[in-house]
Amino acid sequence: MDRVLTMSGIDKSFKGVHALKRVDFDLEPGEVHALVGENGAGKSTLMKVLTGIEPRDAGEILYLGLPFNPRGPGHSQRLGIGMIHQELNLMDNLTVAQNVFIGREAPALGGLLVSDRAQREETRKLFERLNISIDPDTPTGNLSVGKQQMVEIAKAVSHRLRILILDEPTAALTNREIEELFRIVRDLSTNGVSMIHISHRLDEIYEIADRVTVLRDGQRIDTRAVSEVTKNDIISMMVGRTIYEKPKSESNVAPEAKPVLRVRRLNAGPQVRDVSFDLYKGEILGFAGLIGSGRTETARAIFGADEVDTGYIEVNGRRAEIKSPQDAVELGIGYLSEDRKRYGLSVKLSVTDNAVLPSYHRFRRGPFIDFDKTIETTERFVERLQIRTPSVYQITRNLSGGNQQKLVIAKWLIHDSDILIFDEPTRGIDVGAKGEIYTLMNELVAEGKSIIMISSELPEILRMSDRIAVMCEGRITGVLDIADATQEKIMHYATMRETGVTADVG
Repeated sequence: MDRVLTMSGIDKSFKGVHALKRVDFDLEPGEVHALVGENGAGKSTLMKVLTGIEPRDAGEILYLGLPFNPRGPGHSQRLGIGMIHQELNLMDNLTVAQNVFIGREAPALGGLLVSDRAQREETRKLFERLNISIDPDTPTGNLSVGKQQMVEIAKAVSHRLRILILDEPTAALTNREIEELFRIVRDLSTNGVSMIHISHRLDEIYEIADRVTVLRDGQRIDTRAVSEVTKNDIISMMVGRTIYEKPKSESNVAPEAKPVLRVRRLNAGPQVRDVSFDLYKGEILGFAGLIGSGRTETARAIFGADEVDTGYIEVNGRRAEIKSPQDAVELGIGYLSEDRKRYGLSVKLSVTDNAVLPSYHRFRRGPFIDFDKTIETTERFVERLQIRTPSVYQITRNLSGGNQQKLVIAKWLIHDSDILIFDEPTRGIDVGAKGEIYTLMNELVAEGKSIIMISSELPEILRMSDRIAVMCEGRITGVLDIADATQEKIMHYATMRETGVTADVG
């Protein structure tokens, strides 16, 4: 059977970066082909070339057996190539049906008006075909991320879809939404649609994909049948080295370590209820729990981003008045948000500007800023944290996700924060960058920093934590020493309803 797509010798360079180096990639009819690699490996650039967002410098594309030169995403979409981006491209104020047909609205009265009725009916038929239960009249902004993603897929299918590209489709979905997404993927595959699945979650590849192609540093390393390759094989190809993950067996915190942060009977809105715990010098305290358990809300209350109703906080043995993030920063607390682009970085600014943003007062020379010193300091931390960037003048949005994450950490290290709150520190980054973040966290606590780590990945919690605080419905329901912790025990406390028992917090 003829291939749906053949990309041969694709080459692409940006200023200072050779992003793709003679990459080959192909796609069979009805195939789910996983595309994996570290952040910055070239996955997104290859897909931008395919969809016409970026022109290729060299190479050839054959689509349905014919030479293909996409003139932009609209052109490729009209020809049956759709892409679902990580950041969904829908208008919240429009209905589902209006989003599906935006740009090609059904005409009424000779084209003078738009027929909402016709759009609703066509959307309803489309949803029935895909077995999607969403009311076409629902405002899109009222849907969950998973439902919005299904609307995007339906929109792509309405263009007589032949190829669907899914870029990190499960990053923000619940387990039930992932199951529903994979059902739709299998149905589309059965009906002849070919799919390119980009994901950092390697376990998904074995559930959904037929073949996997690995990119590293802009080059294709190999393409293999999923049934013939192990997870460790894929990781080794992605990073060029073996990464061994195992749970931590014992705490690394010194027995004489003192609490650097004390939280007592903290209440902040409906999702932070009577929370008490201690964080010790040199400790990684993991926070586990299901989505909506109150972990992030607790971190935001401690950092002063959300108002505290009752309770108190002590930093280094002294009562702390934290009314704003500025108060927390001045007390030596740094916060790496789960949404780094929204709360952690100003992506339109340079690497240097972001790195020194909370610390400009340290670089004053009289009434002026010593910009040479800001650059020198940033370069030192870029080297220390191995942030991959052509220069410290690079615009931050051009960095990969893992390097953006390390830049947020650099920002708080330059400020010399002793207490660091890491909320989902490895979300959306590849396995190689994860290993680098883990190594860095261990180095920081060895230097005497203390870390609160919020994570939804239980293997990550068990690998990194010295102790684990588990939350359910706004309360800490259990605190486990790492030597006694298991996934089963964590899930027991994560699903525990109110008991009237206060967890051990020390």
